[in-house]
Amino acid sequence: MSDKATLEINGQKYEFPLVKGTENEVAIDIKTLRSVTGGFTTIDPGYKNTGACESAITFLDGEKGILRYRGYSIEELAEKADFLEVAYLLIFGELPNKAELDKFHADIKKHAVVDDDIKKILDAFPKSAHPMGVLASLTSALTAFNPTSVNVESEEDMYNAIVRILGKFPILVAWTMRKKKGMPLEYGSSSLGYVENILKMMFKHPNEDYVQNPILVNALDKLLILHADHEQNCSTSTVRIVGSSHAGLFASLAAGISALWGPLHGGANQAVLEMLEGIKKDGGDTKKYMGKAKDKEDPFRLMGFGHRVYKNFDPRAKIIKVAADDVLTNLGIEDPILDIAKGLEKEALEDAYFVDRKLYPNVDFYSGIIYRGMDIPTEMFTVMFALGRLPGWIAQWREMRLRKEPIGRPRQLYIGETHRPFKDISKR
Repeated sequence: MSDKATLEINGQKYEFPLVKGTENEVAIDIKTLRSVTGGFTTIDPGYKNTGACESAITFLDGEKGILRYRGYSIEELAEKADFLEVAYLLIFGELPNKAELDKFHADIKKHAVVDDDIKKILDAFPKSAHPMGVLASLTSALTAFNPTSVNVESEEDMYNAIVRILGKFPILVAWTMRKKKGMPLEYGSSSLGYVENILKMMFKHPNEDYVQNPILVNALDKLLILHADHEQNCSTSTVRIVGSSHAGLFASLAAGISALWGPLHGGANQAVLEMLEGIKKDGGDTKKYMGKAKDKEDPFRLMGFGHRVYKNFDPRAKIIKVAADDVLTNLGIEDPILDIAKGLEKEALEDAYFVDRKLYPNVDFYSGIIYRGMDIPTEMFTVMFALGRLPGWIAQWREMRLRKEPIGRPRQLYIGETHRPFKDISKR
């Protein structure tokens, strides 16, 4: 294979180097395109064919259903590692040894408290406020309480910023839910693990001890691992492009949260439950809705099936399906919404239309089922996604800053009016 690509424009040929990744992916390096061609650019809405950066964090092959963090398969990490180990791996590049993990956890615990004035900001939101809006605001507000910018040239400064946000973010998540439910705010315990503390802060009632359920701990741990990073998706690209202006870590994360909010991204698991609620209100006939999904003239969209990147199957869905079954069995939940979900799943896995098109249930489908089973409000589902994605965002922000990437500045093809004279208001 040639090490160059040739582009011909108006009879003039231009050569651009090919760049090869460690997984044998090949990209055309066009960073000199405008300068050598005299102003030509590319058009790629949604950046589906554009590599905005080089990254050593996550490898994704949608055609083959492969997802790896730093070279480790998602299947092996979900089975053998816990969320904090995976966070360390994503951020620092290697799995921690026992001493490194213990120090990492201890340092995070030191920062597992927020300034008391954060409560005043939270109090100002009505209960009707969407939790993602609350979380984005509280995350951005952390900048005011930690105004010192991160010196990216200092490993110590960078590390301290990382453990600080990993300590504080679960508190913001838990308090956001408790605000929604009208429950008093709760802190964690230094005696508990990272995921166990998240569950305690979210669910502990003021008049009783909180007893950990290992099935729920395992399910949440796996969900957070599966959501921890996913290459250059909408929110991750947002974190990187905001950070490329040298905006601070907290501000960049707040921007990522806002990007994640949309129903085409992190809001997909909320959209799944809203779809199931709609089916229930209409009588719960899953066959009817599977028929509507196959009808090209019908506006109904089956949420939680298929994936924009995975053209075969979502490897995360296979893992979390087992956890979903465990949670529902363990809790003994009788819920018509979950019965509808199981009915849709069964029909999609057996229906030739969906099987032939590889429209399998994805991770959003199963995560919504688990969160509902855990009694997490539907509006909180995307917040839980953000909690899992936090280490991936941090890793991507850190990589971008350490690589000294230039400020993000996409180009455009102008299609507006050409030059025209100004008309006085009396002549318009």
